[in-house]
Amino acid sequence: MGKTLTYKLLEQNCLSGKILAGEEICLKVNQTLTQDTTGTMVYLQLLALDIKTIQTDLSVAYIDHNLLQTGFENADDHAFIQSVAKKYGIVYSKAGGGICHQVHLERFARPSTVLLGSDSHTPSAGGIGALAIGCGGLDVAIAMAKGFYFMKVPKVYQIKLTGKPHSYINGKDIILKILKHLTVQGGISYILEYCGDGIQYLSVTDRATITNMGAECGATSSIFPSDEQTLHFLKRQNRSEHYIALTADEDAIYDQTLSIDLTNLVSQIAQPHMPDLVNDVQSLVGLKIDQVAIGSCTNSSYSDMMKVARILKNKQVAPNVSLVISPGSANILRLMSENGALSTLLAAGARILESACGPCIGMGQAPKTDAISLRTFNRNFKGRSGTMSAQVYLVSPETAAYSAIMGVLSDPVDLKLDLTIEQPDSYGQVDSYFIMPQEDQSYSPIEMGPNIKPLPKISALSNQISGKILLKGPDNVTTDDIVPSHAKLLPYRSNIPFLASYCLSTIDPEFATRAIDNQGGLIVAGENYGQGSSREHAALVPAYLKIKAVIAKSYARIHRSNLINMCILPFVFIDHEDYNQLSLDDDLVIEDLMIHLESDQIFTVKNITQGKQFKLSLNLSERELAIIKQAGYLNFIKHFELDHA
Repeated sequence: MGKTLTYKLLEQNCLSGKILAGEEICLKVNQTLTQDTTGTMVYLQLLALDIKTIQTDLSVAYIDHNLLQTGFENADDHAFIQSVAKKYGIVYSKAGGGICHQVHLERFARPSTVLLGSDSHTPSAGGIGALAIGCGGLDVAIAMAKGFYFMKVPKVYQIKLTGKPHSYINGKDIILKILKHLTVQGGISYILEYCGDGIQYLSVTDRATITNMGAECGATSSIFPSDEQTLHFLKRQNRSEHYIALTADEDAIYDQTLSIDLTNLVSQIAQPHMPDLVNDVQSLVGLKIDQVAIGSCTNSSYSDMMKVARILKNKQVAPNVSLVISPGSANILRLMSENGALSTLLAAGARILESACGPCIGMGQAPKTDAISLRTFNRNFKGRSGTMSAQVYLVSPETAAYSAIMGVLSDPVDLKLDLTIEQPDSYGQVDSYFIMPQEDQSYSPIEMGPNIKPLPKISALSNQISGKILLKGPDNVTTDDIVPSHAKLLPYRSNIPFLASYCLSTIDPEFATRAIDNQGGLIVAGENYGQGSSREHAALVPAYLKIKAVIAKSYARIHRSNLINMCILPFVFIDHEDYNQLSLDDDLVIEDLMIHLESDQIFTVKNITQGKQFKLSLNLSERELAIIKQAGYLNFIKHFELDHA
């Protein structure tokens, strides 16, 4: 029986465990990346591990999120990260160098390597044939310190792309079509593996757009083969020596298959407020718009920027539209300045932003009240833009640029333009934003500003959990809901006590107050709890508020791991109907916790308020159980030795 590309790479990098779906394995980690909103916690945890050297081949600390410096907080965080990078031999990418996933794709990502990142969109590098996985910050800190990562072996979902797409079709249209089929939960417990004759027409950056947004399906990762397109990309990045041909066996067996005919694919759009609420652009043509934002780690490549410039050439942005554009890297911005594309964008009336995440994570460019905003980003969760009443739609750069000219949502098929972009023989490179490691800087001091607070102390579980239901949440509660992400709060990512006041405020503004008044309690939610960003703050903050358990129908992969890492139990309803019977402020008690943790992991919950009982399960691995018993992953890993048998 042939092997999938996914399983080939898992086998190649497996340190322990069996490559069987659902089994826990330990992978060797070759590379890591962090960005600054998650990075401060990663590096506080790395310091707490008290190591001398990192164990990865390459680790990079990117500054690309918190670049709005209206006070000292963000600048202090950057200085802290830079000082840790210097101490441990980590590459430091300065503010302005570009968005982590785009820059990593250009400069560092390699086929066949395992990349771990403290950002859920790390699978972007799957577009170049890397096994790239987003995870919580503590997992990345441990990967740097120990060189490994534990994960459950996923199933493999074959995404078969056939036919040749029209030149106006972007990787964004393809992944939106896939999201329409799979939904935001359809990729949970899977890696999405791409194949078919259609992939030969997709550039590495189009592929990276697709693998980037596999995260919105809940997938562990997404990956394309490494082929001629990969080689062409690496040659233009002046690192063809990193090329390795990779593909699945012809007779590989997959757990599920989805086929998409690219020949007949038309422009797609995700409607508010979920990336899987997808329709054809044609169904909404004429919708009046107020703002267009082009960029983000999903659609800020050289090709994307050049297509936008071609559409805007000798045109003008409509009077009712604000158009902002964020090139993905300093190198792309340099190329645009040299070939005239930047001048074209300025002449059309576009606003050019820094090469950074910016509006995607609510760092500036919040739309006006009740605005319609078209964005080439990967998420359109309610309030993520910084304006709760805004209606955010996700589209391709081609759709966004054409709509910006017309002043209403417009389909680029009507442009009658050939949007095929000729690539330069070499993209060149900009090195000025990198601070590369120097020999033996372990003596370097750590620079820590007053906004950086110590890691919250995690207390051990007792044999009984009791408390009130402090929140009864719906399906698809996001990490943006648990710890909001916008320009006012992002500077406090290093300050858990401050962030605690805003925990779950988008759903219930009184949540934090109730948690404090009751000295903790329980959270109840529906399906896919904790979807979205990898931010472990969504577990750290509840832990600080003394939340000892969440009860949900199901969890997003990264958030479930983050909860366990912070010693919060992720209980699952055995009978989903029990969710409907619970009410806010019900008093719940779970007794004999340790006995059932060690045996069947089935727990009886007493609802004291209603005089009823119901059942929950946990399904912890042996390692996860040990983490819970030792009050969190940080305590556990200090005394852990990997068995390579």
